[in-house]
Amino acid sequence: MPTQTDTPTSSLSWQRLAAIVLFAAITPTLLMTAPAVAAQLASQWQLSPTQIGDLFFVELGAMSLATLPAFWWLKRIDWRMAARVAALLFIAANGTSMLADTYPLLLALRFASALAGGSLMILCLASAATTANPSRVYGLWVMGQLVVGAVGLAVLPALFERFGLNACYLILAGLMTLLLPLARAFPSASPSPHTRAGAGWPGSRWKAALGIGAVLAFYISLGGVWTFIGALGASAGISAQHSGEVLAIATVMGIAGAASASLVGARLSRMVLLLAGYALMAAAVLLLLGQPGLLRFALAALLFKFAWTFILPLILACLADLDHSGKLMNTSNLVIGGGLAIGPAIAGRLIEASAGFSALLLGGAVTTLLSLTMILGSRPRHPAELEPV
Repeated sequence: MPTQTDTPTSSLSWQRLAAIVLFAAITPTLLMTAPAVAAQLASQWQLSPTQIGDLFFVELGAMSLATLPAFWWLKRIDWRMAARVAALLFIAANGTSMLADTYPLLLALRFASALAGGSLMILCLASAATTANPSRVYGLWVMGQLVVGAVGLAVLPALFERFGLNACYLILAGLMTLLLPLARAFPSASPSPHTRAGAGWPGSRWKAALGIGAVLAFYISLGGVWTFIGALGASAGISAQHSGEVLAIATVMGIAGAASASLVGARLSRMVLLLAGYALMAAAVLLLLGQPGLLRFALAALLFKFAWTFILPLILACLADLDHSGKLMNTSNLVIGGGLAIGPAIAGRLIEASAGFSALLLGGAVTTLLSLTMILGSRPRHPAELEPV
């Protein structure tokens, strides 16, 4: 089994930071630009809503399922080699997607691409956990995905009109090809046991379980509220145009939230930042109660987007304090996908059962506070520091 014996220079540290941020930004591009891609699938491939939904379910499911084989290879395979293999599979799957002429074949190729992308995402999450300032790195990790998603939503419709869906697959394969040399910047493996945070702590498994539970509760609340925020605006009499403009501006606020977490994450007490971030997120959810006017709706949406992108890097940094081996970050990849799937499913049933959005919003606020309680309960007393990035 490979061991982590390399001590990176400042140059390699910056290369590692670039690898973590850029690989993590490219792999979920299709999910981050889902509205544009879904519209093109409907017009170009003539797919039904069910088929489009199944395609995105496969994308998200395969990225999450990449967690299962990773439990085996994270301890046995050089992470740099794993990154190269996953990147090559991602390139091949996206390149071949341009040649797909049947829906089942496209489904299979998107599964392969997402499985490779999920493996790269796990490497990025685990590698960020080995740094001395995980909250900074995870802030950049989130920000990179949001920036790529915003750029994609802005430029893809015009590219689709001219070149069709293949433009997206070609761009993904091309960008991953350019990133291939950065695979060497990943750690060769997880740190040795004596350098891991949490090694030998009494009750550390309970802390890990609380940390994973906090991530799950966070994404259930996030997925449930954000999925239906447009429908909530419509029910309050806000026009689709105004709602769309607010949600577009919210993307910028999301980037600002992740950037703020990256900038201040190591300068202020993480507990204070967590309390402030969760309080903002819960307040944003409660602002949506009743029949919010445009101003209150806009304030709630912008605050919600800023808060969740601010909190997420801090949550992941808390998990990194518990385990630098990669296993916990690998598990978080599965839990994120599960939360994103469970949240909307529960939310839809709450809306139908209550014939309105009050139950969803109150449930979202409670789940947010539950996540806060669990993440605070999971925090180690003496988080370890490793290499600076």
